[in-house]
Amino acid sequence: MARIITVAAAQMGPIQRDHTRESCVERLITLLRIAHDKGAELVVFPELALTTFFPRWFVDDISQAHHWYETSMPNKNTQPLFDEAKRLGIGFCLGYAELTEAGERFNTQILVDAQGNTVAKYRKVHIPGHAEHEPDRPFQHAERYYFTPSDEGFGVWKAFGGRIGMMICNDRRWPESYREMGLQGVEMILCGYNTPLHYVPDPSQDPLAGFHNSLVMQSGAYQNGTFVVGVAKGGVEEGVDSLAESTIIGPSGEILAKTVTSADEVVVARCDLDWCYQYKNTLFDFDRYRRPEVYTRITAQRGAIIAD
Repeated sequence: MARIITVAAAQMGPIQRDHTRESCVERLITLLRIAHDKGAELVVFPELALTTFFPRWFVDDISQAHHWYETSMPNKNTQPLFDEAKRLGIGFCLGYAELTEAGERFNTQILVDAQGNTVAKYRKVHIPGHAEHEPDRPFQHAERYYFTPSDEGFGVWKAFGGRIGMMICNDRRWPESYREMGLQGVEMILCGYNTPLHYVPDPSQDPLAGFHNSLVMQSGAYQNGTFVVGVAKGGVEEGVDSLAESTIIGPSGEILAKTVTSADEVVVARCDLDWCYQYKNTLFDFDRYRRPEVYTRITAQRGAIIAD
């Protein structure tokens, strides 16, 4: 019997600095309802879906930025989203900034089931950008100042009739993210992202932003026999233009659905999780073909070591 889940990529357009949490949640609820009308059972929202991408500004006293973080989830602002999802009988994946009781700051994503219960929490592992103020930039990318890289790694959870994993934005550029989940039998990876179209360290890469976005997610899907759902917050936010192109990818690496705007938009795909095994049990039969004994550099060293 086929294991089919209809998943929605619920892309958001810009969230400006003066937009309230309440207005963001209203947009999320609208997207949730559209996805439900399209038959979705699981809706994936972007990274930092409740706020503007605040790491583009630097503050000397980080406590001045605490208002961008959530100290609990759900909370009074997000409870209406949980309530509506439960009423509709639909699950969702939500990205936000998390401030813990211990004062730790994480870029976080949660998976919520159709009854409104949090199934899993993932905290971003690969934090890009910089940790110091760089005033000569047209905008900051101070993620390494605002967020701690998580040491919790990449989990896979039983949910929605399959094995679900999560990653956030820059995680999608690293093959280890997919393989860590692939080695746990992942069948669908959910990924929210905020990606500026102008890459300050090397502007020659700017025209390739969309290509690279698709390249890494399609490769990761194919090489691990898994669905990948990548969802953007796109458009011009506080003067910074960001990539949209939210995409649902099959375990063959093929694109099954893709947004066509940089605004709030929902696309869906009907995903047969058993399709994964056409790849997991053939070309990428890990138990049969992998050679971890010759991959020791992957975990033994961090940067490249060039022999003389």
